[in-house]
Amino acid sequence: NDMRIRRDSDNMLEEEIVLLAKVSDALAHPVRIKIFQFIMKNNATLTLVCNKDVVANFDYAQATISQHLKTLIKSGLVEVQKKDKFSYYFVNIGLHNKYVQVVQKFIRQ
Repeated sequence: NDMRIRRDSDNMLEEEIVLLAKVSDALAHPVRIKIFQFIMKNNATLTLVCNKDVVANFDYAQATISQHLKTLIKSGLVEVQKKDKFSYYFVNIGLHNKYVQVVQKFIRQ
């Protein structure tokens, strides 16, 4: 009986499954992973990141970068703060950490 209770407590909640799918989907492209890492590294050094910084750092058209950023933002993994004419990008650390925890829980099953 103890085994059954333990196994049930390891089961992923519906919200965790949705989070895993949504964030994994957002990261399911090499360019988005690179953009996410770029934003994260800059956030770590307290360097602001705006659209032109992302475009300047990657060899892709602005439209391509914008589409990838939109996907990352829609997933909640990246947040935007608008200031004057500029949009600055920040990693949602809370969501990122929760995603890492859910991935670990998923792997342990």
